[in-house]
Amino acid sequence: MNIIVDAFGGDHAPLEVIKGAVRAVRELGVKVTLAGDEAVIRKCAEDNQISLGDMDILHALKAFDIHEEPTSILKEHKDSSMAVGMSALNDGKGDAFVSAGSSGALVVGSTFLVKRIKGIKRVALAPVMPTAKKPFILVDGGANNDCRPEMLEQFAIMGSAYMEKVMNTRKPRVKLLNVGAEETKGRELELETYKLLLQNTSVNFCGNVEARELPEGNADVVVADGFTGNVALKLYEGMGKFFANQLKYNIFAGTGKLAALMVMGRLKAMTKQLDYKSVGGALMLGASKPVIKAHGSSDATAFFNAIRQARDCVSGNMIAAITEAVCSRQKG
Repeated sequence: MNIIVDAFGGDHAPLEVIKGAVRAVRELGVKVTLAGDEAVIRKCAEDNQISLGDMDILHALKAFDIHEEPTSILKEHKDSSMAVGMSALNDGKGDAFVSAGSSGALVVGSTFLVKRIKGIKRVALAPVMPTAKKPFILVDGGANNDCRPEMLEQFAIMGSAYMEKVMNTRKPRVKLLNVGAEETKGRELELETYKLLLQNTSVNFCGNVEARELPEGNADVVVADGFTGNVALKLYEGMGKFFANQLKYNIFAGTGKLAALMVMGRLKAMTKQLDYKSVGGALMLGASKPVIKAHGSSDATAFFNAIRQARDCVSGNMIAAITEAVCSRQKG
């Protein structure tokens, strides 16, 4: 299995990318191909006394800047590490792709370079979110601001396939993010999507879910349009950081050192549960091959876990499961 990794995506590239990739090769038993300027990659590795071993390098002169127009990845920046890596994935030179670069460019690249699964209307960003029980997947987390009901139905199908094949969740509970639990709540988009999901026998639809209920872990797949999903995602991340920081401050400011040390273990466990690094990244659901969007500030641990996530998508035959589910729905 060969995972292509954008060596110049993210705030800490290429060093943290290289470190995460080297660890993945050593511990996961996968092959990693780094996409980017070969001379810069080798110098960075040499300067930090890192052996690249048998790792391949897919040479690309440029890096795609996050401030660039996402669609420019198709022409003006087709020689960037992100574009070169995704094109190589489409050409069969790899099994999955990982990047911490521009989310918008990854959506465009997944759609036009890697290409969509036949029958899928839109690629969706699908971050894995922590809860008090077990993680859930949010689809869409920000790729499509304007959606139609049939798109949200496909998001539910794709999210269910991911949770079943990669996260090993039997009969994933699908819920529609809404302003109330009643089936009469929401805009026309939610009302029509509710009807479609209720009739869809390929997903385990369990009704609406309000944003305040998400941390309780009573859903495995949460479906929303990209605008609503991204607002929920950013608030979720922000409140997680807020509570973790406030808890640390109150413990150390209001108690003695001994008392603080006694609760340190549980505090670290909670912080780890909320940490994006332990998840890896968000999947671009709907692409014909696994594409993982790692967090922009990813360190070596986060890149390692993003590569692990990509490996699990490939080994779990997730793309085949989505394709089969979509085809079955269309025939029905």
